[in-house]
Amino acid sequence: MKLKQTLSLLAAAAFSVSAMAWEPSGRVECIAPSDPGGGWDFTCRSVGNVLEELGMVSGSVQTTNMAGAGGGVAFAHTVSKRNDDSKLLVAASTATTTRLAQQQFPGMNAGMVKWVGALGADYGIIAVSQDSDYQNLNDLMDAVKENPRNVKFAGGSANGGWDHLKVLIAAKAAGAGSLPNIPYLSYNNGGEAMTQVIGGHVDAFTGDISEATGFIDSGDLRVLAVLAEDRLPGKFSDIPTAREQGIDALGPNWRGFFMPIDADPEAKAYWVNAIDELYASDEWKAVMVRNGLIPFHPPADEFEAFVTQQVADIETLSREIGLLQ
Repeated sequence: MKLKQTLSLLAAAAFSVSAMAWEPSGRVECIAPSDPGGGWDFTCRSVGNVLEELGMVSGSVQTTNMAGAGGGVAFAHTVSKRNDDSKLLVAASTATTTRLAQQQFPGMNAGMVKWVGALGADYGIIAVSQDSDYQNLNDLMDAVKENPRNVKFAGGSANGGWDHLKVLIAAKAAGAGSLPNIPYLSYNNGGEAMTQVIGGHVDAFTGDISEATGFIDSGDLRVLAVLAEDRLPGKFSDIPTAREQGIDALGPNWRGFFMPIDADPEAKAYWVNAIDELYASDEWKAVMVRNGLIPFHPPADEFEAFVTQQVADIETLSREIGLLQ
């Protein structure tokens, strides 16, 4: 009888713990630190759709666009106004760590939020309008080398941000000098930047493959190079890398999330596990294939260390090319 009572108590305790485990009820919010149309917006909306499809949230996932300061407005909002919100996710990427590395979020650092996880990497591209005279990356970089002010680039990050850095990485690898003199025009998101290129107002676009997919599919945008080690799989396999054109330039951009650091510990554990489960799902794998994402998902206990190291690496790069003193 005592054994039965003990087992009953253990079962009741287990049920109680299970019932009390944190799960998001009602609406979950995902902040995209940009206007609609960019990579952060893509991250929130795509992940939100899959979370709902898999039944991992009981309500909806609402995307809130919060542009400004290259992600700084959303970062500051999270730290100062939503620091204990357990149902808030914020889209992040290499663009986020770039701004942190360059001290562009005054008074803030990577340790002020909880880094949840990454769901793939999105490689950088350099692209032109379909009717551009530049036929390949070397044509474009030859014009830059002849006169750095001759070619105007547009991107969705702020001046000195990750999109801007990709241009400078490629130009430096191509042997161009006077890197700070290369014109870079900053827009609130990649969609705006691509529209300027397609309209003939700017010579070239610098961004990521996922945000350019629609313009590539429509034929309005022609990609001169992807900044990857090897060609991307699937429908992007015909896009040449910068490396195969003799320019050793790489520009991987991970996509993932951070959340408020003072959120419920159980909520933080829930979202880390949710990102693991989502990443392993067939539904997310299909999203990755459609949008040119490549596998990238550091284990949960390593992601914070990865972010810290990337901030340090980008700070060193920014100093090398004169963006930091």
